[in-house]
Amino acid sequence: MLIYGKNSCYEYLKKRKNAKTLYLDMSFSDQKLISLIESLKIEPHFCRKSELDQLAKENHQGIIIDVGDYEYCDLDDIICDNGLIVILDHLEDTHNFGAIIRTCAAAGVDGIIIPKDRSVSVNSTVMKTSVGTAINMKICMVTNLNQTLNYLKSKNYWIYASDMDGASYTSVSYDGNVALVIGNEGKGVSELIKKSSDYIISIPMSEKCESLNASVAAGILIYEVRRQKNL
Repeated sequence: MLIYGKNSCYEYLKKRKNAKTLYLDMSFSDQKLISLIESLKIEPHFCRKSELDQLAKENHQGIIIDVGDYEYCDLDDIICDNGLIVILDHLEDTHNFGAIIRTCAAAGVDGIIIPKDRSVSVNSTVMKTSVGTAINMKICMVTNLNQTLNYLKSKNYWIYASDMDGASYTSVSYDGNVALVIGNEGKGVSELIKKSSDYIISIPMSEKCESLNASVAAGILIYEVRRQKNL
């Protein structure tokens, strides 16, 4: 996986302190990043901008890091007391995923769970959209979401699924351990997952708009849980 862009690369190097390969534009002049690279004793490969453009199709800002495969965490690594976990039910858009990761990092969410199949995974676009915060967020990939919900219940988590026909999200209490389910951009939360959830919650909408972007909805719900839990 490639990480690119000044902010994303800075966050990665600050946290991980290593790189499989680091590419720099010959005219790269960001002194903060240059100093960090030098302090870590990483030998960059200097390239022409056209060569970097071939590696990353989006705006790389003159720096690209090849970090190898992304390392997902184990489910038990994100389970804790008074916990808050976000579960993405087959989200497909990489920019939504990156934005949700950034919100989760800002709100102090313990971890994110995604399914292995038919779902977005952590890639270069997600890393860039999250502005590097995916480095600091624990993300777990599971083979079966429904079984995962049952396991979380056995660990005293309450499952809250977001849906248009649920109770207002501000009328529900978020005591104890909370697992918040955000649905697919088009289909929402699957019927099986809703049946396995303890609560169905909804964001009230005016007649002028039928639904919210998944990342916006996630941000609203996450911060309501955070407010009630005094995190």
